[in-house]
Amino acid sequence: MPEVPTHAVADDHAAVEAVVARFFAAFVSGPDAAEHAADLRAVLLPQALVVRTDPTDPAAPTTYDVEGFIAPRVALLAAGTMTGFREWVVTGRTDLAGDIAQHWCTYAKAWRQDGTEHTGSGTKSIQLVRTGAGWRISAVAWTDDPA
Repeated sequence: MPEVPTHAVADDHAAVEAVVARFFAAFVSGPDAAEHAADLRAVLLPQALVVRTDPTDPAAPTTYDVEGFIAPRVALLAAGTMTGFREWVVTGRTDLAGDIAQHWCTYAKAWRQDGTEHTGSGTKSIQLVRTGAGWRISAVAWTDDPA
């Protein structure tokens, strides 16, 4: 098996983490929420699968295709009832194996709704594949921590 140059792995690691950063940066409230959604479409494969578990009912995960995931988030983030929403990686690890990668992370989120500050956190597992256009997300699974 040929050795992979260290700089290639470092470059791939940086490229994967840049895609993950773009994914998280897309979740911002305000009138430009639809523009941020376009960035989600740029980092997700068109056939990507997104899965959310429910800590109150782990037997009933919710699955989304790309548009089914994006549309309700744009509606919520652009409605004006939620302000200052943002979501970010707290801790993360990226593992690479050839043309596949996995980013495992904890995240936090904060927003204001009805005059009250809110926060939350959770865990995401993001799978990526190398394509001719660079690294793209093939699947995301997440769970929010119980409130």
